[in-house]
Amino acid sequence: GKRKLLDSLARYADHIDATFGPEPGKKPGYPGHPEIELALVRLYHATGNRRYLELASFFIDERGQSGNGKEHYYDVEARERGDDPAKFWARSYDYNQSSKPIREQEKVVGHAVRAMYLFSAVADLAGECDDASLLEACDRLWDNLINKRMYITGGIGPSRHNEGFTTDYDLPDETAYAETCATIGLVMWNHRLLQFDGEQRFADVMERGLYNGFLSGVSLSGDRFYYENPLSSAGDHHHVPWFECPCCPGNVARNIASIGKYFYSTGPDGLWVHLFAGSQAEMLVNGSVVKVKQSTLYPWDGAVGIELELAQPQTFTLHVRVPGWCGGSGGSQGFRVAINGVEQSLRAEKNGYLAIRREWKNGDTLAYIMEMPIQPMFANPAVRQLEGRVAIQRGPVVYCLEGVDHGNIILDRIAVDTKDIAGFTVEQRPDLLNGVAVIHGRGTVINEPTSESLYSPQAPSVSEVALTAIPYCTWDNREPGEMRVWLRAK
Repeated sequence: GKRKLLDSLARYADHIDATFGPEPGKKPGYPGHPEIELALVRLYHATGNRRYLELASFFIDERGQSGNGKEHYYDVEARERGDDPAKFWARSYDYNQSSKPIREQEKVVGHAVRAMYLFSAVADLAGECDDASLLEACDRLWDNLINKRMYITGGIGPSRHNEGFTTDYDLPDETAYAETCATIGLVMWNHRLLQFDGEQRFADVMERGLYNGFLSGVSLSGDRFYYENPLSSAGDHHHVPWFECPCCPGNVARNIASIGKYFYSTGPDGLWVHLFAGSQAEMLVNGSVVKVKQSTLYPWDGAVGIELELAQPQTFTLHVRVPGWCGGSGGSQGFRVAINGVEQSLRAEKNGYLAIRREWKNGDTLAYIMEMPIQPMFANPAVRQLEGRVAIQRGPVVYCLEGVDHGNIILDRIAVDTKDIAGFTVEQRPDLLNGVAVIHGRGTVINEPTSESLYSPQAPSVSEVALTAIPYCTWDNREPGEMRVWLRAK
């Protein structure tokens, strides 16, 4: 019930509203680093004051407007402070997503964190204002990002120069920037898109980001961080306690505190289960309290137990996501379901969720078992840096090799037969890295050369080698050394 902080934030927003806007006497501008837009929507929810929603809409609609005699606002602003707009260091307003209005943008460009915060606000406004054109822009940009510009870990933004995007299919592994904050923003945006029609594809991206590109950004001790998250390292990239620009540590803490809201939601016809982990929540379903509890070792095991507690029997639909990696994207059925111990014959709906409608009673249980095969993963051939490479994934978790498990072997010299990967074995290791599932297999390694010649007509010899793969999100938590996600394929 305390309003002191809320009221001070409202006064601050009132000052911004008095300064910016379309009205005479106000500046027709918008922020260089988007994020206030999504904050204004949240402030509208907290206060009910529609002016904050309208200001967020103005910032979104005005961004990138120019032409037909109208000068770009950043050009006007630069001249007012005595700068030459042509000397803007980034050389393009793509950097802050203002080269054109959001409804006209076709590709995800510029600074990755800026883009994710902007798109999150666009999704918010699409819902609040029932604006189909904003939702269409989100869908178009989502398709470009996920299918042409995202790392397998859910990391985004390959370039250090602009902390962001370059061109389609440009996804170098060793020099990947993939800022931790950008993956957090990716999760935020997809969580918002998930609320529209409950499409599994958005929850799949959230899960990929959370279990891989986000968790890699913080050490298992919780007090050391990555700003950037490459997919290969020669042994010179390590978690550090702090940064000159310390956005990531605070953002990691915020995301961890927010994770609970990502797992469940309610809709007009029932309860939705989007993500899986040991958890419990109390929610209103059709006006009545429903307690839901998950018991699972996920993501190391695909068995999930769901138990419901209700004061009285209630009819509603329980929607449970079927991840794309186990059949939720139209592939073969890779799961089993039992209700109160009785096997059910169920298929995923078009949106990638099970839809189980029945009268639910107190103590009802759902046993949901997802198969977790070890899968070889290949990049689109257009990703030139990953041609002839293969990655290993099990469930939502991307794996890597780490030098500490492979002696003095240079990891880039290791190759695996892609046909063998599905037959690799899984070992649960409660004693390792806070308890993970590791993968064991065999490959080959190029032997040390027999001469010092830089070039030779003779192919190098190879030897067989035992491999141990660990979850990518846990690397650099033991001895310093090499790491590699993408291995040579044969």
